[in-house]
Amino acid sequence: MAYKTVTEMAQLWGISTRRVRLLCETGKLRRTKRDGSRWLIPEETLKPVDGRKLRHMAIPVDFAELFGTIEAIKMEVAKRRPLTSGEVRRLRDAFLVEYTYSSNAIEGNTLTLQETALVLEGVTIDKKPLKEHLEAIGHRDAFCYLEQIIKRKEPLSERFIKELHSLVLMDRPEDKGTYRRIPVRILSAAHTPPQPYLVGPEMERLIRETAASKVHPIEAVARFHIDFETVHPFIDGNGRTGRLLMNFMLMQNGYPPINIKFADRRRYYEAFTAYHQDDSATPMIRLIADNLCERLNENLAILVR
Repeated sequence: MAYKTVTEMAQLWGISTRRVRLLCETGKLRRTKRDGSRWLIPEETLKPVDGRKLRHMAIPVDFAELFGTIEAIKMEVAKRRPLTSGEVRRLRDAFLVEYTYSSNAIEGNTLTLQETALVLEGVTIDKKPLKEHLEAIGHRDAFCYLEQIIKRKEPLSERFIKELHSLVLMDRPEDKGTYRRIPVRILSAAHTPPQPYLVGPEMERLIRETAASKVHPIEAVARFHIDFETVHPFIDGNGRTGRLLMNFMLMQNGYPPINIKFADRRRYYEAFTAYHQDDSATPMIRLIADNLCERLNENLAILVR
């Protein structure tokens, strides 16, 4: 591993040597070592995020380092030479295929990743039901609509949530974009969603409290996602709509969208169980943060090639 001195890192990061030395002494930089009176820092170490930028947010101690790492990678990605519009489109389309496959597969859709890609190109897959084709197309269209709302800088609202759900549930015209009117139970879940007459008020409360929240955006996203799925406002399509809203909120705050992979579905479900049984949002916060860190590192790896 190659190392740089405090002075070299200070010049690289554009901050004072005193600040870099303090980061070393307080353990804010990982894998540093001492050479006599000198601190040596791994040269690939990212510039830590300025804590002053996060002082208006309530950040749990357990997540301070992880959130700081994410912010540091985000800053590093931002200062790299931007990709061309063609490159951005190619990467975005590749992500959308994987994201659509994973989100639908979590809910029981049997299209493979390759079949999902073909369906989104307009190909019909033999022996696969029309419903699964429409689920893939609807999810793709919902994400595209989400991107338009992000560009228009519109806030989270019930109207937007219902419009998003209408695209997700395009195969169910009688149920799309409408709050459920019957009570439901979720098999194997540790909670029972509220009665239908409470869905509207609960959604109003959720949006209002989210807008007023002072916690870090990643924690806010995790808590909103748990609460949204707890309310279970629609008769079907709640999981897919909820994960789209998760990315809407991340993208609103300047983060890239993430993909909760089908392979991680057990960890995903256990995060809900931890909240309903132990009143702990930590597993969901960590799941989202880990996926975000992975996505940012993937983007950074592309930009430094």
